[in-house]
Order: sequence, then C-alpha cells, then structure tokens
Amino acid sequence: MIRAQLVSSILRARPAATRVAPAFARASSSAHGQETFESFNERYVTFFQSAQDLFEVQRGLNNCFAHDLVPAPSVIEAAVRAARRVNDYATAVRVFEGIKEKVENKQQYQAYLEELKPLREELGINLREELFTS
Repeated sequence: MIRAQLVSSILRARPAATRVAPAFARASSSAHGQETFESFNERYVTFFQSAQDLFEVQRGLNNCFAHDLVPAPSVIEAAVRAARRVNDYATAVRVFEGIKEKVENKQQYQAYLEELKPLREELGINLREELFTS
C-alpha cells in the first residue's frame, strides 16, 4: 500500500509533457508551383516510353494513379505500350482497371475505351470484363 502511494505521488509530481516538433520538420513550402495537367501528361508519357522493365512500368503506374486526376489517353497509351514492351499482358489489362476506378462515372470510362479501342485491338488486349464474363 505504501509503495502504491509512493508511485502515485511520483507520477503526480511529474511535469506535464510538452509537445515539441522534431528538428527535421519544416513548414510546408509554397515555392514549388502546381504542375499543369499538360506537363503531368508529358512527364508520364516520357517516363513510360523510356521504361525498360516491369518494375519501372508498375512503379510509374502506381505513381501516376496516385494523383488526384485521371491520366490523359496519351499517358494510358504510353503505359499500355510499355507494359506490352516488357511482355506483361496482366499489367496492360490492369491499366484499364485502374482507369475504371479513377473515372467518376461509366460514361467517362466508355469514352476512354472508345478512344483507346484501336490501341487495344492493335496490341490484342482484352478488358477484365471480356476475360471473365461469369
């Protein structure tokens, strides 16, 4: 009992912990400008055109789809061509699944599919819906 009272009094006597920001943290900077949609598209088209292996393609797709926008069809075309260049059919199909998740509605998804239909036919890419119709 005396031990419990001693521990209790020690804990009460401690000064309240103050929260201090770590030395490596810094305030956000507005020195960097917003990237325009056109420069975003150019950057990723260039990236996918130069991707040499599957890891690069998938890393680029992950980064590209992480942004709060839907990539332009030119970016999607470059990504699908990169996936086929590194001989990964599954990633090419998954690109279209990513588009389906990013767009706001079915009409936008259908517009992407219509615009990219010649590419899909050229590269022999089926959609997930076409592969698994059960």
